[in-house]
Amino acid sequence: MFEANVYSGRRKRLLQKMAQAQGIAVFVGNVDAAMNYRGNDYKFRQDSNFLYYWGVDEPWFAAVLDLDSGEECLYGNDVDIDDIIWMGPQPSVASKGEAVGCARTLPLAEFDKAVAQAVSQGRPVHFLPPARYYNQSKLAELTGIPYDQVRKVAPMAADGGRHASEELVKAVVSMRLVKEACEIEEIDKACDLGYLMHTEARRGCKPGVLEQEIVGRMEGVTLSKGWGVSFTTILSQNGETLHNHSHHQIITPGRLLVVDAGAESNTHYASDFTRTYPCSGKFTTRQREIYDLVESANEYAYSLTRPGTTYWDVHYATARHLLEGLKALDLVRGDVDEMLPLGISGLFMPHGLGHNMGMDVHDMEDLGENYVGYAEDQKRHPLLGLGNLRMARRLEPGHVITDEPGIYFIPALIEQWKREGTDKGFVNYEKLAGYYDFGGIRLEDDILVTPDGARRLGSQRLPIRSADIEDIMAKE
Repeated sequence: MFEANVYSGRRKRLLQKMAQAQGIAVFVGNVDAAMNYRGNDYKFRQDSNFLYYWGVDEPWFAAVLDLDSGEECLYGNDVDIDDIIWMGPQPSVASKGEAVGCARTLPLAEFDKAVAQAVSQGRPVHFLPPARYYNQSKLAELTGIPYDQVRKVAPMAADGGRHASEELVKAVVSMRLVKEACEIEEIDKACDLGYLMHTEARRGCKPGVLEQEIVGRMEGVTLSKGWGVSFTTILSQNGETLHNHSHHQIITPGRLLVVDAGAESNTHYASDFTRTYPCSGKFTTRQREIYDLVESANEYAYSLTRPGTTYWDVHYATARHLLEGLKALDLVRGDVDEMLPLGISGLFMPHGLGHNMGMDVHDMEDLGENYVGYAEDQKRHPLLGLGNLRMARRLEPGHVITDEPGIYFIPALIEQWKREGTDKGFVNYEKLAGYYDFGGIRLEDDILVTPDGARRLGSQRLPIRSADIEDIMAKE
């Protein structure tokens, strides 16, 4: 938790950004969620937007910000004797409000009454699209909006308040996209924890070891020093599957191990790194060729990342860089400038170069990926790879993004392109047939955009050059 003035300052700025709106903005915190029976719950994680503005990292809280009067209220219940028996004495709701700069607190039941009163008076009720089912159900109940409409976003003025508020979404995105100094400090800490996590993964990459054992050791690091993982760990020797969460295989010489994993700090800020390791401790000639190409693309993208440029332009230039390297290996043939707008890079890198990161590993994407990653004058590209970029905006100091180029050989996708002629004659399928058992390579760092360029987050960078990887694996 930050100092009280951080939260009160954020709410004040939100009021300023919503100055043209009327009514109330409501924030529903997360609640306990049963894992398999009540009383045996999933580990609690607070809603990130609630944390950002109200700071209380506990279940069963809500808040209202009156856009007309500027009044604010935090709602929650003080514990009773039954709670004390199981949990011990707890701070009062009033003291929790004071800790986040909110002087007015009321019991949680009063939240329902406050929203009902606003609805009965015809006042607009602004809310963000909820990520969890309880919050979605609660907002539907309080506002009278059909359950299946609560997550849809529309301008309040245009639809009379029958959906989540586009005005509030845009205001929140504009604030959370640019990280404050206190947030950057926490993300650096999460990246340092991610460094330890990935170091454990590299050390565990030995022939004969079960993938699950490596994952357990990695995630143990995050729990011993932070909140846990920032997303479900991706660790697999089938790196051609972009989000492979199966960890049942034995580390086998000759294969590649893709490790895409992140840590979440106790203040709920994320890291997200990817490294790819040779299971034998040394790359084959063919593996090194592809690996070095991806590593050079990572470095190239970083060199282009600076205020004033769009991340779309960085993504597009990096896709061109990859195609040039693939052409040098005779995997594609022809004019790179002709194949680039046709989306040929999508066969080899079907994802975008990166995404926003912060309190969420894919920051704020529950609010709508296009609202977060694209400005109003930008539209998604329709083709695979080019259209999968999650962050395309013009970069500003304070943006935190990932830099994660990759090359993958996905047999089913290659066969589909070959069958349908999607490649327009640019792909050398004869040579590509020898890569069906290759897997994939991804290399990812977390980047802060600074006033004069960019810097990689964390106090030290995970080893990434192929020669350095081989040297360090030989010593571990």
